[in-house]
Amino acid sequence: MMDYVSLPGLVLAMGAPADSNVNPWVQLIPFALVLGIFYFIILLPMQRRQKKVQNFLAELKVGDRIVTTSGIYGQITRLGDKSVQIQIADKVRIEIAKAAVGGLQGQEPVSPDMAGQQ
Repeated sequence: MMDYVSLPGLVLAMGAPADSNVNPWVQLIPFALVLGIFYFIILLPMQRRQKKVQNFLAELKVGDRIVTTSGIYGQITRLGDKSVQIQIADKVRIEIAKAAVGGLQGQEPVSPDMAGQQ
């Protein structure tokens, strides 16, 4: 019959021996590296993209031909603070959220939601 090691004994056996000469700041280096990589790979590009979208929405003007994030093509007829009225056909106008504007017609989409649609 085999001897079974108890769970607390196994956990204690897996622990690294305590080294009293290690500086506590040295233990934070891997954590700081992971945070730095996370910031430069994920957060920084996301902030840049968000700023680009905000600048695009602020520069919209009446007469621009746009594509919404849902794929509706139209021409801006009225701008509001949070909404945009677009004409999608003769005598057909709809009001959409300003954040739903994905980009200008014929250009690369500005909104990350539209990246795979054109």
